[in-house]
Amino acid sequence: MKMRKLGTELTVSALGLGCMGMSFAYGGQDENESIRTLHHAVDIGVTFFDTAEVYGPYENEKLLGKALKSHRDKVTIASKFGFNIENGKQNGVNSRPDNIRAVAEASLQRLGIDVIDLFYQHRVDPNVPIEDVVGTMKDLIDEGKIRTIGLSEAGAQTLRRAHAVHPIAALQSEYSLWTRDPEQEILATCHELGIGFVPYSPLGRGVLTGKLRSQADLSENDFRKHQPRFQPESLTANNAQIDLLEQIAADKKITPAQLALAWVLYQGDFIVPIPGTRKISRLDENMKALDVVLTKEELEHINAIITPDNVVGKRYNDAALALTGL
Repeated sequence: MKMRKLGTELTVSALGLGCMGMSFAYGGQDENESIRTLHHAVDIGVTFFDTAEVYGPYENEKLLGKALKSHRDKVTIASKFGFNIENGKQNGVNSRPDNIRAVAEASLQRLGIDVIDLFYQHRVDPNVPIEDVVGTMKDLIDEGKIRTIGLSEAGAQTLRRAHAVHPIAALQSEYSLWTRDPEQEILATCHELGIGFVPYSPLGRGVLTGKLRSQADLSENDFRKHQPRFQPESLTANNAQIDLLEQIAADKKITPAQLALAWVLYQGDFIVPIPGTRKISRLDENMKALDVVLTKEELEHINAIITPDNVVGKRYNDAALALTGL
């Protein structure tokens, strides 16, 4: 397995596994299938697993705790805090120091581990200075409860302020061929400061696989049905770019998913994408992206024809976008 660094302390598999969909958001969950996939991931050398208290809520951390307990020495586990959770639902952001501490303690229990390897602030809280957030997380490091600090969907200036308090190991944000916001400032800032970048949804929430062409391909309770980019008219319009992606992949005798992941990997050696899947077959397909070779000319060709400016629909609805710093 090829490895990459996140910050100075974490060395992880160059592709991680985003575990949210095993318990949350996309519908059709099967715990036994997910556990088999998690075990297979460990067997083939995946070491980086991503979860959060809000996935479920709580159920995803419990799943990882159950599945990875006997593999603790082989895995790096990332989790997140930062929301109010009331009556089983996320209700606004909350990065007050007392909540950070409470979530850390509860996550440790659910995951069944002694230390969280990478603890992210899930979304920036405008009511709590980032210096106070990172200061609390630094205290948790000193107490041996977390190893490293991360932020998610934070802007470049917030990242700089945070890093000045304590080194940030990783920033996690959405990034893929059709979501390129981090290219404006974030990637350069991470590279400059020695911070790892962890793209979530590097397959465009499934669209870049070529397998999601209409809402009929989504389960009834799939949250994507309510996002602008996944409305019927948006999906129809966006299929033109997917057709181009499929043609390039076919010419290289790889799948669209492998091409999309390889493109992300080629954007920098400090980047560790975390594509999510519940299926062993898709996991194996994704991991083959690590062997895909893209020439400078091929990268330029892909950038010329798969352009975010031509993507129809925002990546989130307005309420969710308001919680991001990008």
